[in-house]
This record gives sequence, structure tokens and C-alpha cells, in this order.
Amino acid sequence: MAGVSPGTVSRALAGKSLVNVETRARIQALADQHGFRPNQMASRLRTRRTGVIGIVVPLGHDRRQHLSDPFFMTMLGHLADALTENGYDVMLSRVIPDAPDWLDRVVDSGMVDGVLLIGQSNQYDAIERVARRYRPLVAWGVNLPDQVHAAVGTDNAQGGYLAGQRLVERGCRRIAFLGDIGPPEIRQRHDGVARAMAEAGLEGPIQLSTHLASDVMAQEIAAHIDALVEQGGGTMAIDGIVAASDMIAMTAVRVLADHAIAVPETLPVIGYDDLPLAAQSVPRITTIRQDIAAGAKAMVAALFARIGGEEAGSVTLAPELILRETA
Repeated sequence: MAGVSPGTVSRALAGKSLVNVETRARIQALADQHGFRPNQMASRLRTRRTGVIGIVVPLGHDRRQHLSDPFFMTMLGHLADALTENGYDVMLSRVIPDAPDWLDRVVDSGMVDGVLLIGQSNQYDAIERVARRYRPLVAWGVNLPDQVHAAVGTDNAQGGYLAGQRLVERGCRRIAFLGDIGPPEIRQRHDGVARAMAEAGLEGPIQLSTHLASDVMAQEIAAHIDALVEQGGGTMAIDGIVAASDMIAMTAVRVLADHAIAVPETLPVIGYDDLPLAAQSVPRITTIRQDIAAGAKAMVAALFARIGGEEAGSVTLAPELILRETA
């Protein structure tokens, strides 16, 4: 109908400047008239590019955690915005690592041009193994010595140190750490608190294991508080809390209110992340800020560089203590 070759039609509908403006307009008008749309799948098979980036949330350490978790949703929003603004679609997967090759299945699926991991969970070794052969892979998380995979994240040890230092300055001497220290990010936060306490001549924090899954978090924290009150003979056996996340901190504040324990007068609480909810809760949460927007931007930039065959290393962001009402 257009009186030109299939190649010219293809280039015209792709907006290529190799086809003059008049011919492009005529071909586009014919396509519109007959409801023709280029087959994107066929095009991607030809170019060996899918135009899709996989965003994967591995949950090896806490299988009950949901994608609706505010941290995941905040990070996902920033990543998706950056990817779609650059012409990519997103394939989202919440993965329970039930086999050693869970990440191999993702990168070898032929469905994505690259993979972004929101967190390393307890799957650091699996990520390292795959990264040795698959370059377009970037994670949110820690950067350890001699690490193969590119990771973007906050200096978690320094963040924990800032939180511990703040509580020590307030006069706290028996500080508890609420969180699961299995994942490397959380472990570093705990260790940072321990360093601040050691510098003040104090014993390390009391470790109170707390899952990130919202359906068990409140029960676990309530059990910890009950045990600490009993241990203290009716009063709290601790005088400060550093939480591994803002969600844990907000839940702890609510549980403490249920026990008629005032925050921060009796027990100051510090969170981690600085999610939007932290500034909207009552009382507002003192927290360690991770610049999630900047982190997402750095992750996407590193991924695109690796897709293009360039080198892109890890990025460590500086944490910041955000003083609000709970500490």
C-alpha cells in the first residue's frame, strides 16, 4: 500500500531519520488508518534486547515480608520512575530463594536486559556467584572488601554509630537493638551501635530479634517489652532502643504506648531509613536517613553503564541523623 519496501516501513514507524519526513508521515497515516502496530516482541528478538529490567526482591531472611512494605514501595517507586523515563519496562519479582539457582533462573530467562536487586537478604554468596558471569546486575545493600557485584547503599555501620551516639549523649546506658542481624545491612547497623557504646565504656547493645514482616512484628516487640519489664522488676531493664528500620521503630513506639511507657521521656527510640511515614507518625520518629532517591538513581546509572559494556563500581552513601520527637 505504501509502495515502499518492508525495511522502509519499519524504519519509518520507528521514526528513523533515514526516511524523509513526507514518506514517514504517509506511512504513519496508512498504519493509523488500518490499525497497524509494530510487533514489539519481534523487534526485540531481532535486536536481542527485551526493553525490560527485572526488579527482584529476595526474601531469604524473612519470607513473610510483603512487597507492600513501605521501604520496598519507596525504593520501587524511585527505580520504576528512573527506568520508565529511560524507555524501559519493569518486571517485578518477589522471590523466596528456595533453591541455589534462584538468581540464575532470573538472569538466564531471556526476559530481561538487566537486574536490580532490592536488598541482598541472606543471599550474598548467591549474588556474588552469579555476578561473576552476569554483568548487568546491581543490588541495594552492603559493599564488602573484594566484592564482585556492584552494590549501592548507605554506610550502615556509620548509621548505627550515629544512632548509638545519640542515645549515649541522652544518657542511655542500657540500649537494645531491635532487628534480625542475619542480613549484612542490619548486622552492620547493630555493630555501629556497639562501637558507639564501646567508646562510651558501655557493654554492647541487648539484641532483640525482630522480624520485618508486619504480621508478627508487633507480637514479637510486645513479648520483648513484657520480658524486659519483668526482668526489671516492674520497670524497663533498658533505657534506649535503636530499631533496624522505621517500621520497627514505629511499631515499638505503639507497643510502648500500650504499656504506658512514654517515648522519649522514659525510653527514647531511633529508627532507620527515614521513610515518609517516619515524619508523619505521632510522635515523629528520630531516625537515620538513607537517601533512597539518590540510591535508586545510582543503581539505575550503574546498571545502564554495565548494560553498555562499561565499568560501574559500588556506591556508598553517607547516613544522616534526623532528629525528631522520639529521641
